[in-house]
Amino acid sequence: MDNFPRVHRLPPYVFATVNELKMQMRHQGEDIIDLGMGNPDIPTPKHIVDKLVEAAQKPVNHRYSASKGIKGLRREMAKWYRNRYGVELDYDQEVVVTMGAKEGLAHLALVMLSPGDVVFAPDPSYPIHPYACIIAGADVRRIPMAHDRDFIEDLELAMRQTWPKPKLLIINFPHNPTGITTDLAFFQRIVDFAKENDLKVIHDLAYADFTFDGYEAPSFLQAKGAKDVGVEFFSLSKSYSMPGWRVGFCCGNVEMVQALTRIKSYLDYGLFQPIQIAASVALSGPQECVREIMDVYEDRRDALCEGLNRIGWPVTPPKATQFVWAEIPDEFKKLGSVEFSKLMLRECKVAVAPGLGFGHYGDHHVRFALVENRQRINQAIRGMKNLFG
Repeated sequence: MDNFPRVHRLPPYVFATVNELKMQMRHQGEDIIDLGMGNPDIPTPKHIVDKLVEAAQKPVNHRYSASKGIKGLRREMAKWYRNRYGVELDYDQEVVVTMGAKEGLAHLALVMLSPGDVVFAPDPSYPIHPYACIIAGADVRRIPMAHDRDFIEDLELAMRQTWPKPKLLIINFPHNPTGITTDLAFFQRIVDFAKENDLKVIHDLAYADFTFDGYEAPSFLQAKGAKDVGVEFFSLSKSYSMPGWRVGFCCGNVEMVQALTRIKSYLDYGLFQPIQIAASVALSGPQECVREIMDVYEDRRDALCEGLNRIGWPVTPPKATQFVWAEIPDEFKKLGSVEFSKLMLRECKVAVAPGLGFGHYGDHHVRFALVENRQRINQAIRGMKNLFG
């Protein structure tokens, strides 16, 4: 692919070798418990599906839609922010609907960045965060992300050591894959840092509702002056168990939102309109379903963490996200996360995501996704017990 420069800059997909082994074993009849990809398995709430079906029966909804999203959906997103966070948004200027947060983030990077621009992104991180920027031609400086580090201090050090100065910072809290959480004071420091250094910010709030043990995740846009420097992405994929529907939003800074709106006007005609109508009902309708979904994930988290600790693999239950970020036991660390993940497949019949796939600093970890029921998680624990003799 040397003749395709944007593809040429992308490294081989780290997860591919583990996925290939998983599929080989399944074709051989092995029962693999897949805790690798964070693909929600809980059905979308019925009232949302019912609205989709109703809207799909109307021929008027079969035509091209609006690339920036229908007015009703953008208005409901603005209401969601006002009711939940006390954040006021102009739904016409400060909100754009995206085909999931991933598409929106990638196209925003494309419209903001030029070859040679520098971007700060955490390491480890969700792959699209750095690679959207790399696809756009920018250079990414990785900032270590770990429970025992001060991210702001590392940012300040990186700023002193980097030239040319970065144009963009991409962050994600609650954090995938580490589960690290933060508070509003942290976001205020980020806003102040961005203003001091003429930096734009993208925050990915994918796990706004995936919070446990009384923790509540703040919005970046709650920080004073946040809309001056950045935007926040939110998606219905996790909170409302709508991953395949591909409904996301970019909200905040007018220039960034309007830049994304403009490039999308050239690239797409928007989501299928019945999906947007059903998404409006998700945001405006009863919200009890969200907590019910989170209760299922909390139960799975407890089952996995209790099981891992019981067999001698110490983990701390995360306060947020649908993942458990587990440090590889000392006796297996020398393997690295990819080979250890293969060992887990062969010996335990359990698929996990190797930490290296999220960045260099993740190579001593694997990520468990809470996408199987408690019975299957307990089965996985029994399989993993073999590793600890």
